[in-house]
Formats: sequence, C-alpha cells, structure tokens
Amino acid sequence: MRLCPCDGVFEAAVRCRAIGLGARARESLPPWQSVEHSCRSAALALSRWLAAAPVVWWRMASKYVARVPSPWWAPQRRLVGSWVSVCSVKCGALGGRDVVCAAVSFRPCIDIHKGKVKQIVGSTLRDSSNDGMELVTNFESDKSPAEFAKSYKEDELLGGHVIMLGSDPASQAAALEALHAYPGGLQVGGGINLQNAMSYLNEGASHVIVTSYVLSDGKMNIERLTKLVELVGKQRLVLDLSCRKKDGRYTIVTDRWQKFSDVFVDEPALEYLAAFADEFLVHGVDVEGKRLGIDEELVELLGHHSPIPVTYAGGVSTMDDLERIKKAGKSRVDVTVGSALDIFGGDLPYKDVVLWHKKQSMVGQVSRNMW
Repeated sequence: MRLCPCDGVFEAAVRCRAIGLGARARESLPPWQSVEHSCRSAALALSRWLAAAPVVWWRMASKYVARVPSPWWAPQRRLVGSWVSVCSVKCGALGGRDVVCAAVSFRPCIDIHKGKVKQIVGSTLRDSSNDGMELVTNFESDKSPAEFAKSYKEDELLGGHVIMLGSDPASQAAALEALHAYPGGLQVGGGINLQNAMSYLNEGASHVIVTSYVLSDGKMNIERLTKLVELVGKQRLVLDLSCRKKDGRYTIVTDRWQKFSDVFVDEPALEYLAAFADEFLVHGVDVEGKRLGIDEELVELLGHHSPIPVTYAGGVSTMDDLERIKKAGKSRVDVTVGSALDIFGGDLPYKDVVLWHKKQSMVGQVSRNMW
C-alpha cells in the first residue's frame, strides 16, 4: 500500500466510536485527541500509539479516513466492538493522485417484521392497515434475531443493520434482543425519532438509522435533523437514503419506501447531508429483495460522490455481484446481502461471503511491521 508521498502537514482528529455505553464510554477515551505530523509520520505514530495492526485508508472526495478496528485497549475499557476513526482535514497530496488503498466490507442485516426475521421484497411494503396481505415475503426464519446477532458477533462482523419493518411491540422487542446479544456491533432503524433514539443507543446500538423522521412533506426537515444530531451526536447517526428512480433521477423514498420525496441522491445532497451523519445507508429499492442483480449505476454514484462511509443494499445474488459493487464503487461502498444468503433461504453461502469480507479487510491494511 502507498501512503501520501507529499510529506505535507495534515491535521487529524481521533474519536472513539462509543457503543451505547454513554458517559462511561466517553470517560474511557484515550487522552490523545489530535496531532500535527507529516502524513507518513502521523500514520506511523497512530499505528504505534493505538497498537493496531490494521489501518484501512479511504480517499473520499477531499478527505482521507483511516479506520482502526478493535484497538488493543478497547476490551480493557469495555468498548466491545468499538473502533477508532481518524479523519484528516488538510493534506498536500490532494490533486487526484492515486495514493490510497481502499477496502470494502460486508455488513450483515436482521430485518424484523412482526417479531420475526424475514426477507421481504422492499417495494411491496405497506402500512399495517392491510395486515401485511400485500407483502411479498421471500423468507421467514425460525431463528430469533438474537441468534443471528450472536452469529454475526462470532464472525466479527461490525456495522450490521437491525431494521424494524413495522412499529409493532413484537418487532421492537425482537430488535432489543438482537442489540443485547451483540452490544456495539449493530445499528438499528425503523421508526427512529427524537423520543426513542437515545433509548436504542442505551440498549446497545452503535448507531441509529433514520429516514422518514427527518423528511416532512417530501422535503428534508433540517430542524429535526439538527436536533437529532444534537441529541445523539453526528458520529452515532446513519441517514437512510434509500431511493428509487423517478424521471431518470434517484429519489429518496420514505414511509416504507412507498412515498417519493423531493430529495435526490446526487453529489450536492450527499455533500450537504454528510455534515449531519457518520454514514449513509442506501437501498436500491427497485431491485431490493428480488435477487436480479445490483443497481450498478447507483453504486457507481455512491462510490464517486459520497464523502463519508456508505453501505449499499439491493439485488445481490452471486459472488460476482460483490465484485461488481467493489469495482463500481471504487472499493468505497460497503455492501449488505439479504435474501440471496443461504441463512435467509437463498443460494449464496453466508460463509463464502464472510470469507470474502475477511479477504477484503486485508486490502489496505498497514502492519506495524511495515514501518
């Protein structure tokens, strides 16, 4: 891997992504907060100080990001599943040179409907007034959400999504079971608002995922979004920008993906909204749950324009699809696989995807021995 060759000074800020442990986790932050070094010496200092073998670098727009998963002090400080991110603010290497390696990750999912783990064709979701009669369900599991969460924990998969496809008490209880089984390892979405966001974080979610709450009458409600950021912190908020094509443009959809908003998924929107979120989650709703292939155009757009980490979901059915996402997204777009996995009734072996994920995680890693 090549790092920035410019030896230019850059400023870095380090934050520990606490995982639902509130003040106790914040008190456990290491005293080191910022540094000014040359690009190369800063990376060396960070890898030594954090005693972290893997450091994965992304080039996202005009920013550089390093992720250091599970530093050695995390378990000692009860930060299970946490990771540290390092974001550079200034770098003399900007100018289009290919100086950064990237890695793509597999993000697992647990979709919950009426308390059960299901895989549903996203475009068929409706309000509960029809009692789910219009739903097209690909799969319903006998395993509990907690069992899936434990499996993801055993396979060391971070950043998975627990999505409640309904506001019924059974789905909420099932989501909490999953969070308790893998504290800090899962994000949660579905009906998240200002009133309940902190409760899910306190129950063990690493992030809350929001869409409909911050979109009112088809427009982004910046007041609501700002209040949510003030409450939970930008670093614990994921914006769900799931979208469908309308008149040739990707348009964010809300209310179980049934209503088109007036907000497009494009470069200006991604740049603007990145100031309010730690990550984006984007379902290609037109292909979600259909196992007919990915929306390659959408993946390419995300890989090219998203200035923060982004996860794509929709249409993956083969290992080749994972490679297509890697290529189209320039290794900057993470991927979620649902209905296609054998654990959800599909043909794609879950274990093969986990092995693929671990192989990707080696790309861009920097070992202490390399310095």
